[in-house]
Amino acid sequence: MAPLQTALGASPLQILWFCLIGLLWTGFFFLEGFDFGVAVLYPVLGRDPRQRRVMINTIGPVWDGNEVWLLTAGGGMFAAFPGWYSTLFSALYLPLFLILVGLIARGVSFEYRAKMPDDRWRNTFDVCACAGSLIVSLVLGVGFANFVRGLPVAPDATAAFGNPNLFTGGFWSLFNPFGLLGGVLFVLLFCTHGAVFLALKTYGEVRERSMTVLKSLGPVTVAVLAVFVVVACTVYGAGENPYLGAPAGALMRAAGICSVVALTVAVLAQRAERNGWAFIFTGATIVALLVMIFTKMYGTLGLVSADMNNPITMVNASSSPHTLRLMTIFAACIVPVVLIYQIWSYWVFRKRISRRELPEHEIEPNEVPATDWT
Repeated sequence: MAPLQTALGASPLQILWFCLIGLLWTGFFFLEGFDFGVAVLYPVLGRDPRQRRVMINTIGPVWDGNEVWLLTAGGGMFAAFPGWYSTLFSALYLPLFLILVGLIARGVSFEYRAKMPDDRWRNTFDVCACAGSLIVSLVLGVGFANFVRGLPVAPDATAAFGNPNLFTGGFWSLFNPFGLLGGVLFVLLFCTHGAVFLALKTYGEVRERSMTVLKSLGPVTVAVLAVFVVVACTVYGAGENPYLGAPAGALMRAAGICSVVALTVAVLAQRAERNGWAFIFTGATIVALLVMIFTKMYGTLGLVSADMNNPITMVNASSSPHTLRLMTIFAACIVPVVLIYQIWSYWVFRKRISRRELPEHEIEPNEVPATDWT
């Protein structure tokens, strides 16, 4: 792509909302990431329905609240950058449909699993939760890797209004080597994040098996993350973005390196059985990785336009200044309330759990009493 010589010229509110959308996606991956990981690990850590029930109970009070971050991120994209939103539904319609199917399968599984005291019934819904979480994690990883790579788009000459662009690649073109690497990375990273969460939130058999799995899962995830960061920063680095200069390239590389270092520290902390620190650093890994990705997406929104005289950018894809001002006022009033409520809910459900906390027909005798995370 030939570099453009013109500056982006984005307004402060456009930059603010791009950063806020990046923050919302980061919050979603931080919180919902361990939800996905816990469900994907059902076959590995949950040998029977009771163990899987313990795993479900760790995320049961919070999983639906965590998904609010996804809805808010999507709503923010729709309201602040409608041109970006419409283009993504052109480019990623089938992947987004797969994500929707996976999220529905997860939600139905969590809600209906305990409706009948039958192991076959529970096993069926456990498979749905595992498959749904795996699909969502994989497809999101493929999608964000393609944002780093750059989705090829072209103006839609048939459009009657607006500034829509159409994806010029095919569905299978999304599953290129780098896209698949991103999908594998997200699955491994969420599984690691989820296993650390289980080690922090449970005691007994589930915690012991989580600690064992992390000994092999952690180093593999670090290796895949390192490869992803190297390829992203060298092959698809900030130099490919015409709106970024040398400082942004340095930020992208620094964020990538920090993500690898943070995950390495998390693995070492977990081996030392410092579960709290391990969870903090797996979360820091996700934050640093998303900073790297959204730094590359600045200005271009992760899109590569075929018409470089009229490319889609965060300037011409955004809403009017008046709309952005109203959205900013609304967000300043509502977001703190949502954050306070979610922090309170995590505080209320902070205790470790095991089979002892299950309903009577699922109780396993001789369990250790519950204790706080601390």
